[in-house]
Amino acid sequence: MNPAAPTISFTHALYRKAEIRAIEATALAGLPLGELMRAAGKAASEQVQTKFTPRDGAILILAGPGDNGGDALETGQLLAARGYTVDIVQCGDSLLYSAAASLSLQQARASQAIFISLAQIIENPAPAYALVIDGLFGIGLSRAITADSICGQLIQYINRLAEKFAIPVLALDVPSGLDADTGQVIAPHGVAIEADSTLSFIANKVGLHTAAGRDCAGQVLLADLGLAHSDFPAAPGILSHAAMFAGLLPARRFDSHKGSYGEVMVIGGAHGMMGAAILAASAALYCGAGRVYVGFIDAAPAYDAQHPELMCRLASELDFSKACVVIGPGLGNSELAASLLARALQQAPNIVLDADALNLIALSAPLRALLLARSQSQQSSIMTPHPLEAARLLGLNAAQVQADRWQAACDLTMQFQATIILKGAGSIIATAQQPLCINTSGNPALASGGTGDVLAGVCGALLAQQMAANDAARMAAWLHGCAADQLVENACGAIGLTASELIPAIRTCLNQLQKKQSKPQHFQPRAK
Repeated sequence: MNPAAPTISFTHALYRKAEIRAIEATALAGLPLGELMRAAGKAASEQVQTKFTPRDGAILILAGPGDNGGDALETGQLLAARGYTVDIVQCGDSLLYSAAASLSLQQARASQAIFISLAQIIENPAPAYALVIDGLFGIGLSRAITADSICGQLIQYINRLAEKFAIPVLALDVPSGLDADTGQVIAPHGVAIEADSTLSFIANKVGLHTAAGRDCAGQVLLADLGLAHSDFPAAPGILSHAAMFAGLLPARRFDSHKGSYGEVMVIGGAHGMMGAAILAASAALYCGAGRVYVGFIDAAPAYDAQHPELMCRLASELDFSKACVVIGPGLGNSELAASLLARALQQAPNIVLDADALNLIALSAPLRALLLARSQSQQSSIMTPHPLEAARLLGLNAAQVQADRWQAACDLTMQFQATIILKGAGSIIATAQQPLCINTSGNPALASGGTGDVLAGVCGALLAQQMAANDAARMAAWLHGCAADQLVENACGAIGLTASELIPAIRTCLNQLQKKQSKPQHFQPRAK
């Protein structure tokens, strides 16, 4: 996927391993031996010094057989020189080290750091470490670290140790065992370090922010190692952040009315699933759509008691040609459902496809053709699949989608010519000819029934207010996660959050975002 302007800031730019290796190779060609490794050690040691002092306790460093191990050795000798008690466990044959890593090993052995064996760690029933630094494997790891291998046993022991004694773990570049591109532990039966924080060298990496990477990497920190950002290639991805939404939704004018903010029609709510459509419609209402209809596939209720503002109709009676249509929540897979979907794909100027609408498209070549035709007529389409729905659309299984979420999102947007929100930990938003975006907000509280319907409704409201599909998808995903974050932090915790609770919290986040970027509405005298 070809990234496009505007330029992405270094803090939010995302790269894959191929780009990182190219940047590193160019830098190494023009630097003295070991210079980049020394810069990595300096950055890591400085990061440790910002949070720990020598008085806090000893530091355990895990040094692997490659250049990531060299980074760890550099870190160890620098910390030892500053008075820290440093224990180093060296894994792998030092004869296989690169010239730069060999130099770092020599310096570490000449320092005050103490080299200890794996047995010395495991046999200590309560090691008094203030910090563990993981430098076993970096982005070059391509094979699984199995649970029965020496390094696998060490990783499992460190994970248990850190949890039992609340010892923080800092991973250098990438948590050992994690694929820096996919965010998955390498191989189904592999193991990986579960860090509290990860110091990503050179640039930020895709896999630290999606799938298992969200759990393994912890807080992600950046160290550019002194390389000029102007020499980096265009970033293929971006991390979502509040500032990227500035100005996307203009401040509301006094001289406006409900027609100024668009119309949303939510189509779904078959028998036994009416709540899904109500949730999506309520979210659209709370996110500022001027009028919201709920088109029920079966008999429509007279009104919704909780939100009487919603206009309840039979879906077959609605005109889709002047509204943003959100179709799928509780839609079912009947012939009527497929017929309504076909009509929506043909008529709706903007459409959000969720849940059963995605499953119907996956099963129907004519529906896929109607969806593809929309891109030729400049009609906006957003698809919001979870991994299983994405798998059906791509003819894969969910495990294959999760194995490389980034690639799956790329494949979906290219195949269907739509904006994609591939939901999950680190939801990925993809649009053709735009950098992929990984959403940074959200938490496990969103693993609850109905939250996907809410997200679809938010997308619909933003599209109805004339926002471009890519911007609407990115902003909707961010608001959705931001609301969950605020609820978890301030109110209910991560267990038992319901989708209906999420809706007013999304409204709060949206208004907070608007308040930060809006000019004052009233005259303010100029200060003398």
